[in-house]
Amino acid sequence: MAEFAVQSEGRSEGIVIKDDWPGYSLDLFSYPAHYSGDLDCVIIPHGVIMDRTERLARNIMDDLGDHAIVVLCVLKGGYQFCADLVDRIKDLSHNSNRTIPMTVHFIRLKSYLNDESTEDLHILGGEDLSFLAGKGIVGTGKTMKTLLKHVEAFGPKMIKVAGLLVKRVLHSSACVPDYVGFEIPNRFVVGYALDYNEYFRDLNHICVISNTGKMKYKI
Repeated sequence: MAEFAVQSEGRSEGIVIKDDWPGYSLDLFSYPAHYSGDLDCVIIPHGVIMDRTERLARNIMDDLGDHAIVVLCVLKGGYQFCADLVDRIKDLSHNSNRTIPMTVHFIRLKSYLNDESTEDLHILGGEDLSFLAGKGIVGTGKTMKTLLKHVEAFGPKMIKVAGLLVKRVLHSSACVPDYVGFEIPNRFVVGYALDYNEYFRDLNHICVISNTGKMKYKI
């Protein structure tokens, strides 16, 4: 997922979902029956995610069009957002005089246990990023502060970060992405490849997990 944190008094330039937003009733949407009782609400429907992703793709095209870039996708939570963002950029490139030559590479970060972010961050697949030297990078994913420091050591020409979600939290020192989809309350969300102990990745909408769901899939 493309999930970040931002101080509650800061601004992210994304679509702001307020703290008192109750979300949409699950009865209004289709979702896998095996998650019945495991979710509180839909906070961002899939169609809204796709529309916002297209807007971010247009912003990237406006800023970086005609420059070759490397898209660095952070697995696992960022894979769906990255795939859809790259598809939208390709579609725009095919129908425009400006194009962005792209290559895509993948790394994996692991920083959550149940619903708690831990200090023990593992970077898998990013041991040798020497191919980034002198190139522009658009990174997608979460826990970017540590990753950015790691990537900068390989000498890229520039780095831009795209994040679908920025979460408002108190006293956060996390980086704010250059391209933000939504700014959301500090609630644990799942779906659209965002997981809780590997569950809920098959959910199209972004939803708030219920306490029942947390207990059911806790390890």
